[in-house]
Amino acid sequence: MIYTVTFNPAIDYVVHLPALYLCEVNRSDYEEFFYGGKGINVSVVLNNLGEPNVALGFVGGYTGKALKAGLKRYGLNTDLIELKNGMTRINVKIKARGETDINGQGPEIEPEAFEELCQKLDKINSGDFLILAGSVPDSMPDDAYERIMRRLEGKGVNIVVDATKDLLLNVLEHKPFLIKPNKQELAEMFGVKISSRNDIVEYAKRLQKMGAKNVLVSLASEGAILITENGEVLRMGVPLGSMINSVGAGDSMVAGFVLGYIRSGSYNVALKLGTACGSATAFSPGLCEAGLVEKLYGEL
Repeated sequence: MIYTVTFNPAIDYVVHLPALYLCEVNRSDYEEFFYGGKGINVSVVLNNLGEPNVALGFVGGYTGKALKAGLKRYGLNTDLIELKNGMTRINVKIKARGETDINGQGPEIEPEAFEELCQKLDKINSGDFLILAGSVPDSMPDDAYERIMRRLEGKGVNIVVDATKDLLLNVLEHKPFLIKPNKQELAEMFGVKISSRNDIVEYAKRLQKMGAKNVLVSLASEGAILITENGEVLRMGVPLGSMINSVGAGDSMVAGFVLGYIRSGSYNVALKLGTACGSATAFSPGLCEAGLVEKLYGEL
């Protein structure tokens, strides 16, 4: 079974404008709603591809109830903890000759709620996959990911971490199955400028030496590079298509990679399916659907 954790899920309110004028009244052409957060996105993509999974995390207030209801309509299996205070955030995405994001803060997550989540994670079995994705809210301990991984050490759980800089570096000693920095994040972690494929491989291998079993570096329109636990360096380009949406592409890549590995046991297949899923989301108004993923997979 695959489990995802999203500490701070959100309702994304996407507003499409012909142009954005500050300090003036702007009228939209149309609006869209999406239920998200990085782990939630992974769960949605897995669900779209027919793979059972459980989405864990926290929700609060009436927006949290709306998010839970929306995910239920998607057919997702969720086990979200309802918080006593605050409300699930609304992120405003303004698309007008470019994209402007206004992200909400989110509710306060009490220590008791975090412990409740950890108790749910205690029940995960050996061989299962746990995907920890996104930032840690201010109301939670900075080492929340590390606490979860320490708690599960020795249980044979395959843990995937998709986070940035220190959050990612600090979990490496617990030997995650997979981490997925992008090119910019890789450069920031080491305080360097990355200008070539050899640079990417060099610093990805450093992350591997620090504890990660597999390192997947997403390169946007240039595809991805994977350093496997077997020492292989695999590269995948991207299929042809028009980029219309950046939200959730990286999460889709994580979902496709894990699913590809579970179904085949092959890192080549995992990388190919991950790339197809990430590209399918980039070419779609929302998260990828199975039909487009299958088409793009055949083109890679």
